[in-house]
Amino acid sequence: MGRAFEFRKARKLKRWGNMAKTFTRLGKQIAIAVAEGGPEPENNSRLRAIIATCKHENMPKDNIDRAIKNAVGKDKNSWKTMTYEGYGPHGVAIFVDTLTDNPTRTVADVRSIFNKFNGNLGTMGSLAFLFDHFAQFTFKPKDGMDMDELVLELIDYGVNDEFDEEEDEETGEKSITIYGDPKSFAQIQGYLEENGFEITSAEFTYIPNDLKEVTDEQRETIDKMVEKLEEFDDVQNVYTNMK
Repeated sequence: MGRAFEFRKARKLKRWGNMAKTFTRLGKQIAIAVAEGGPEPENNSRLRAIIATCKHENMPKDNIDRAIKNAVGKDKNSWKTMTYEGYGPHGVAIFVDTLTDNPTRTVADVRSIFNKFNGNLGTMGSLAFLFDHFAQFTFKPKDGMDMDELVLELIDYGVNDEFDEEEDEETGEKSITIYGDPKSFAQIQGYLEENGFEITSAEFTYIPNDLKEVTDEQRETIDKMVEKLEEFDDVQNVYTNMK
């Protein structure tokens, strides 16, 4: 399955560790989607994608409905998507995706953690060469589905021919994850929906193209830094190139 699967799985285990923070972050994503495309999921593909992720993360329907209702009439410009990047301990590259209504507060919070761990917060785009940006979709496979044929069709939508298959150890439920051009997010989502696939997660992600070896002791320090960054409500995702 390759590096993409190993990296994604590791980040997922950390990212959704705190359910309350997960719901807060998903609520912000709902607010942006509603402000951009309206409160009706059937007419708002981005909102549909976020709702699918909410359901997969067991966010109660009442919470989802409340987040949509609260977002109606809000100005999307009150929220800004900011990405901060720099080097953490032991030369490991770190990307921090945030969604904030106060960039001054957010950059101060992020910088404080970099400083605490003797890291160096760089300028936007300075480490982009170390990561590939993807639209990532996870969905349930159909019975008798030929994945090779599906990938051939999706290539026209900018999807990579490398995909990941995973099986839940407790339920035995299988899932497929594909990676594609971020600019084709809506087209990929549309294809999956029109062809009857149940999407369980849809998001943008960064995957490192150059993994850095670390010792167990170094990994422990970097993990602590990532956990501290993820404690901030403004932080949506944290990515590293740590192997």
